[in-house]
Amino acid sequence: MELEVYKIDGTKSGKKQKLDDAIFGVEPNDHAIYLDVKQHLANARQGTHKSKERGEIRGSTRKIKRQKGTGTARMGSIKSPILRGGGRAFGPRPRDYSFKLNKKLKKVARKSALSYKIKGNEIMILEDYKFKTARSKDFIQLLNSFELQGKKVLVVIANKDENLYLSSRNIQKAKIIDAKSINTYDILNANNLLVSESSVTEIEKIYKQI
Repeated sequence: MELEVYKIDGTKSGKKQKLDDAIFGVEPNDHAIYLDVKQHLANARQGTHKSKERGEIRGSTRKIKRQKGTGTARMGSIKSPILRGGGRAFGPRPRDYSFKLNKKLKKVARKSALSYKIKGNEIMILEDYKFKTARSKDFIQLLNSFELQGKKVLVVIANKDENLYLSSRNIQKAKIIDAKSINTYDILNANNLLVSESSVTEIEKIYKQI
């Protein structure tokens, strides 16, 4: 499979990038995608939620009313969960939501996500480029060249580029990521992927081993 390579001004460069079908043309595995996205979102949870239970509420331990003869249910503590201001029954406690997944399954999920994007014509290959200075104006111009302003865009580069990152960090819906850090959630969450030539080589190097 081959894709046209574009310059950052949106014009065709005349070159074509060959893509490995074993990575960009696989039969998508939806269950693997589900598990990888689920793990990504679970690992991002802080898990710091907490509510006070009856043992943590400050208040008198005096019995509210006599046990029998009132014609109503017995009531032993002002801290009871059924009273206003009482402790919560079975409330949330701090916990870790993260879980582990097999590395091979993650690779299958990411190949599947990339294949979905290829099928939807949502991946564009760009010539390798670098911003000389950190200017948001330059990044906006890049997005406008491909008519992607206002869309969710994931820009994949081979190595971290400080100027490119600084130019894009205050642009809504745009994200810069290096080839080693791509994940299923970011791929599928983006409307379009702008992938540099050298990052294609990096992606193939990482995911060709399965």
